[in-house]
Order: sequence, then structure tokens, then C-alpha cells
Amino acid sequence: MRRLTPWGRRRGPGSGSYWIKSSLSFSNGNCVEVASLPDGQIGVRDSKNPEGPVLRFTSGEWQAFLGGTRNGEFDSFGKM
Repeated sequence: MRRLTPWGRRRGPGSGSYWIKSSLSFSNGNCVEVASLPDGQIGVRDSKNPEGPVLRFTSGEWQAFLGGTRNGEFDSFGKM
């Protein structure tokens, strides 16, 4: 996937997807980025490895995930 460099140019393989991460992300680098892909799917990748693998989801799969998140279905994950 392409990513904007600090100079506003895109880099990386693929077409011009615009990757975003949550406004709640901190600068510690432990983030994921999300993009609408040219084929209509949703891409998710590790922000520390922008040239690495991309998880791809259909719109329906992504909406089901977001709905589960909004309903609190994943709140128990990641707790110590």
C-alpha cells in the first residue's frame, strides 16, 4: 500500500490508498492503520511495518467488527 512520506509523496506498492489511525493513538508506535482499498475492501496494517502484510476485510466483515466494538464485545481483550 502507498503511504505519504513527510514530503507528501506516496511510497510503497499498490495504488493510492490513504491510511489513517485513531486519534487516540499515541506516539509509542503501537498502532494499526486502516484504509479503504481500491478493490472496495478495508485494509488493516501495523503502523510500525507499513510495507508489511495487510489484513483485508469486506465491507460487511468490517461493519460487523465495528458493530461488535461499539457493543463492547471485545472490551475484555488486552486487559491484564
